[in-house]
Amino acid sequence: QVQLAESGGGLVQAGGSLRLFCAASGRTFSTHAMGWFRQAPGKEREFVAATSASGSTAYYADSVKGRFTISRDNAKKTVLLEMNSLNAEDTAIYYCAAGSLPSLRSAATYTYWGQGTQVTVSS
Repeated sequence: QVQLAESGGGLVQAGGSLRLFCAASGRTFSTHAMGWFRQAPGKEREFVAATSASGSTAYYADSVKGRFTISRDNAKKTVLLEMNSLNAEDTAIYYCAAGSLPSLRSAATYTYWGQGTQVTVSS
């Protein structure tokens, strides 16, 4: 089993940056792919970024390519989402997710989820 907890959300000005952290527990963390998803009021939960179990590959939604970076440290059991050039469309609750064999861009295929952390971009 994997337990996840996000942190680092908050209020940021448009054009600014923010870092989100996901702390994981569980011996099998290193065998799980990790993903970040977000959900804004009135919208479906959408894929943001994901990384393979080893951290050797990463995938991003078109809307965040070039602005967001996902990384992981399996020794520390943490996943980081660095967000730059933020705009109002990035305002959402951000969720960390883990899966042993997920379709990386599909929320429905992830097994474990954190509680979420709010990111608000002011303009």
